[in-house]
Formats: sequence, C-alpha cells, structure tokens
Amino acid sequence: MNPCSASPTPQTINNIATMKFTIADTIDSIPAAAWNRLAADNPFLNHAFLSALEHHEAVGGESGWVPRYLLGHKDARLVAAVPMYLKHHSWGEFVFDWAWASAYERNGLAYYPKLVVATPYTPVTGARLLLEDRNDSQAATEVVDYLLNYAETEQVSSLHCLFLDEIDEQRLTQPALIARADTQYHWVNHDYQNFDQFLAQLASRHRKKIKRERRRVSEAGINVQLLHGNDITDEQWQNFYHFHQTTYLKRGHQTPFSLGFFQEIGRTLADNIILIVAQKAGQDVAAALNFVNSDTLYGRYWGCHGDYHSLHFEVCYYRAIDYCIAQGLKRFEAGAQGEHKLIRGFYPTTTHSRHWIAHPAFREAIQKAVGYEQQDLGRYQAMLSRYLPYKKDQP
Repeated sequence: MNPCSASPTPQTINNIATMKFTIADTIDSIPAAAWNRLAADNPFLNHAFLSALEHHEAVGGESGWVPRYLLGHKDARLVAAVPMYLKHHSWGEFVFDWAWASAYERNGLAYYPKLVVATPYTPVTGARLLLEDRNDSQAATEVVDYLLNYAETEQVSSLHCLFLDEIDEQRLTQPALIARADTQYHWVNHDYQNFDQFLAQLASRHRKKIKRERRRVSEAGINVQLLHGNDITDEQWQNFYHFHQTTYLKRGHQTPFSLGFFQEIGRTLADNIILIVAQKAGQDVAAALNFVNSDTLYGRYWGCHGDYHSLHFEVCYYRAIDYCIAQGLKRFEAGAQGEHKLIRGFYPTTTHSRHWIAHPAFREAIQKAVGYEQQDLGRYQAMLSRYLPYKKDQP
C-alpha cells in the first residue's frame, strides 16, 4: 500500500471532516519529530522504538505484523496518528482472542487478517488515539469514525484497540465496540523515602519474606548494578540478549527480537532505558531490561544463566522499586500477568481494550462471552485484593 494512500471518508457527528486521513506502511515515511510530538513521552510509541521494530523485522516482512499507521493532517500539519497493524495471527498482543479465531475456523470463516491498534509485543497501557489536543473530542470522533470505516472497507474480520488509557477508553465507547478488561499488577509509589519505608507498610510476614529474599542474593555473592542506556557496553547487550533468547526458548518460543534491535534502541532510546544486571565472580548471570518515562518504570524483558534463589525477584522487582523511589516515579509496571507480584506489594490493576467484530452473529456471541468474563474478573479482583500484603491501615 502506498504510504500516503487516500482512504474512506470519516463520518463525524456534524458530517464535517476537519482532517485529511492517509495510511502509511512504514514509520520511516513519517517525520520523527511530528510523530513524537503526538506520542509525548511514551517510550513504546516513540518513533525510534517503532522504527527499530521495522528495521529488525519484528514487524513487517514475514512477522505477521503489517504496519498501517493512520495519519490525520490539517493542512500540512500532523495532528492525529494511530499505531495500527494488519495482523495474520494473534501472537504478541497479550489480549487473547485465540478462542475467537478457533470459533471462526470451526465455522469455515477466516478470522485473519484483522486490524490491531497497539504497540507490538508490549502489554503497556497508553494513548492509542494520538492527538495534538487530547481534549479535542471532534478530532477523536473523526479518528474513531475513520478507523471503523477503514476496517469495513478493508473487509477484515475485526478491529482491536488494546491497552487503552482512561481517555481513549472513554473515546471508544460506541455501541459497535465491545469493551473487554483484564488484570495486571502495578506497584504504586506512596511517596516513599526509601525501600525500608515501603517495607514498613507491609504486614510482618510479608516484610520478613522480602528481606529474606534480598538477603539470599547477597549471600550468594551476587552483585547487582543498574545501568542507563549509554552506559551499557556491547558485551552486556550480547549477554542480555543471550539470557533473553534462552528465556523464550525455555517456553518453547523464538524471540521476535534480534540482538540488533536491542542495540539500536540502546542508542536511539538511551535516556529511556535501564538495564539491571546481576554479576557473580565478575560475570553477568542475569539481566532485566526496563524502560522509563517521566513518571513510570516499565519492566519488559528478563533472562538468567543458572539457577539462583530469589534472583528474579531482586533483579526484576526490588531493584526496580529502589529506582522508582530514588527517582520519585509514581509507579512500576512489571509486565503482564504474575499473581506472585501481589504479595510483593503490586496492586491488581484493570486494563482495557475495545473490539469491533464485523460478523453480526459472532459479534453477538463474543459480546455475551465478554460479559461473562467481566463478571468473573470482578470476583477475581475482589479475591486478589484480600491478599494484598499491606497492613490494614495502609492504602
């Protein structure tokens, strides 16, 4: 598809479109400064992150993620954008619709291709309707109208908008879009001065458990250091990549990323990257890659060579919490899933997505199924909250 191809005309509330929409099939055709102005400080929407995915074929090529970036211009100025992909599978989304695809197949229908609005391989909540003015409801309506019209015109089975922040969750409340929710675990900084003050808010048995886990790491002779992007050597990137690749292989999968991808973002997103490295006898034995912006730390990838008691918790959680407290960050999102995070002070947090299904009968069936999911989710989160490790008089 031509990077600047024309597309269906959006229908707004007043039937007056103020933007001209086009679809770009590579992020490199979009000026980085114009895109990043809309993406704000979200590192996973940064032009450098998305371009590195393309440069190293984590998207495009044979990956099953075909870029379809939506661009909205007023005159020559980019005022709206949406990170969108044509998908030929459901890998790397973290909002699971395999059962929906299977139901289509059993009924002789094609579920793929579909359209996905998301950051590839990244279960992180954020803006999806990237607007110059996020309070501009007219612009948001035009973008949503266009997305739905485009999905119909392309004759895809469905359109999925994943990990929506509060603003976009409200923007995407049309009856045609099915609301779905899930649970992640996020640590919240209640203005702690240090790690011990955080521990003091926990019930005694949980506090002792965390102290014991941290002590086991130091007693094993393991040293942990935190490195910013520019401080990471090529050898450390290679070690990290080996750990990361091994973690995927243990789960029976190949990583979608290459060493070159991590080396590139290490250069282009250096200010947003924190690598926490564990060493024993001067050799790297484990590492966790994190991303940071103005108020949040995001834990993304971890790997380890060998088996060390509690090292995962120290490298992936406790050192990251130390960093959040020291830098005054508001929260730490340590990735998808993981009920074991709960007793370490992470709160169950709801994530949101919206889904448009073209087939009327399947739309009705999926709507009912999601309704049952929502009931179960409410009960599940209520149960989880009873097991939070905080003292009863704490938040």
